[in-house]
Amino acid sequence: MINKILKKRILIQDRVSEITIYAPHIARKARPGNFAVLRLSARGERIPLTIADRDPEKGTIVIVYLVLGKTTALLDTLDEGDAILDLCGPLGKPTEIIKQGEVCCVGGGTGIAAMHHIAKGNFEAGNDVISIIGARSKDLLLFKPELERISSRVLVATDDGTMGHKGFVTEVLEKYLQESRSVKEVVGVGPVPMMKAVAKVTGSFNVRTVVSLNSIMVDGIGMCGACRVSVGGEIRFACVDGPEFDASRVDFDELMMRLGAFRDQEKKSMELFKRAESHDQKS
Repeated sequence: MINKILKKRILIQDRVSEITIYAPHIARKARPGNFAVLRLSARGERIPLTIADRDPEKGTIVIVYLVLGKTTALLDTLDEGDAILDLCGPLGKPTEIIKQGEVCCVGGGTGIAAMHHIAKGNFEAGNDVISIIGARSKDLLLFKPELERISSRVLVATDDGTMGHKGFVTEVLEKYLQESRSVKEVVGVGPVPMMKAVAKVTGSFNVRTVVSLNSIMVDGIGMCGACRVSVGGEIRFACVDGPEFDASRVDFDELMMRLGAFRDQEKKSMELFKRAESHDQKS
C-alpha cells in the first residue's frame, strides 16, 4: 500500500517520533535537503516535513516529527499499518553536495533529523563530516548513534550539561572553527535563533554557510507565497527556491516574526483537538 507506515519509533515520549513510510515514488528521487508535504484528512491542512533518510531499494522514506500542533498530534495517533492520505514529494531543491574536504554539520532539536540526511550525503560524497548537535538535555538528543557511523567526530552540547559541552552548539562550533582551519562549509539546521547564531559565528571566519529554513508552507510548489523569506533583500520562496539558503543573506528576524503569525490560531486548534480526543476516550 502506497504511503503505508511500515515502522514507527518513539524518539522522545509524547514529543518526537520517527516513521518509515512506503513511498517508492518519493524514495527513488529524494535527495538530502528535500522535504515532503502531507495531508491526513480531506479537510486537513498540508504540512511540510523534511525527509530524514531514504532507501530507494526498499522504496521507503523516513520522516521525523515534533508533536507541536493539531496535525502532528493527529499524525502521532497513526501506527504501523496505517496509511497517510496524501504525501507529495520530493519537494524543494536538494542540498548542493560536492567533494570538498571537511564539512561541519550543525543541528539542534528536531532539525538534527534533517541534518543527518545532509551529513550522510556528504559522507557518501567522500567528505570528512564533523557533526555538532545540541538539545536541552541528553535525553532529548536525536540521531547521535546514526551520526557516529558517518562522522569523523560528533560533538555535543546540552543546555543542562548532561552530555558534552554545557551551553549552545554555536559555542562548540566557534571553538572548533578556531582549532580547525580546514572547514570548507558549514550547514545549519534547527530552530531559527540557532541558525541565526550559526550565521553570526561563521561570518567572522569567512566560511561558506547554508541553513535550511522552516518557514510556513501551504502548497509547497510556489503558488501560495506563504513561505516567502527575505534573502539578500529579495523575496524568495522556501518551497521552490530553497529550503536552503546562504546564511549570511537571510533575514532571520523577519522569518521569526512570520513563524509566529498564526500562533494563537494554532493554540486554539490544538486545544479543540485535545478536547475532542478526551471526549472520544470517555465515550
